[in-house]
Amino acid sequence: MTIFDNLGKKKLIFGLIHLKPLPGTPLFKEGNMELALEKAIKDAGALYRGGADGCLVQTVDKIYPADDDADYARVAAMAVITHEVIKATGPEFKVGAQIMWNCITPSLGVAKATGAVFTRATALIGSTESPYGMVYGNPLKVANYRKLIGAEDVGLIAEIEGYHFKGGVEPTPIGQRARMAMNLGANAIEVMARDEETNNRMVADIKAVSKDIPVILGGGTDLENARRRLKDANGALVGSCFEGHNWGGNIDEQIVREYMGIIRDLEKE
Repeated sequence: MTIFDNLGKKKLIFGLIHLKPLPGTPLFKEGNMELALEKAIKDAGALYRGGADGCLVQTVDKIYPADDDADYARVAAMAVITHEVIKATGPEFKVGAQIMWNCITPSLGVAKATGAVFTRATALIGSTESPYGMVYGNPLKVANYRKLIGAEDVGLIAEIEGYHFKGGVEPTPIGQRARMAMNLGANAIEVMARDEETNNRMVADIKAVSKDIPVILGGGTDLENARRRLKDANGALVGSCFEGHNWGGNIDEQIVREYMGIIRDLEKE
């Protein structure tokens, strides 16, 4: 069982905690680890007090590997920060960890070691262009490693169209991609389009394949559009909105509280 099973009308809202470049990455500077840890705990507290369901601790190292691998120091730093975020929040607060760009197995390792309950994959299946080269899914590697470390209960969100994964000129239909990702180990599907109509149509197309596929929006929601965008989706990853539209900045507790008020009302409909 993962946190994405049997959601019913519940909508999971995760704030994104954006870190400073970590050890083992080219833009790391002395003092970054302390700053990243301080920011992560402060942001997690704002999310927790504001009523969010959880957070995704996410590396912002700016220059990334394109494959499913990460420097040892980077993984260790991520584990330390994730563990401290879990300690600083309550047991009902769901903490996830993601080492970018597509370091799925290292992220699963961090989650398993720290008690984080989910992670996110840029490309579990298929392939996509990125500024760092082509990113290729390797679901067999992910499935084997997940089983090896006993991380089947760590929920896996698979992005299939959004900020990081682009479907291409003639992509496989979104519903078919979603079913494939679920069959190959995903526990929830992530989509996002800046255009609201396109965003909502993708959610509808996935739900037409199966109403039981959890759909998480990978951005694009704010106080003005959250009710409309999340009407049929099962949750959202929220970054810029919670940061006062200052991407990478500190999370604003009052904005979180207002946003979650909208979501809790939506759950009652």
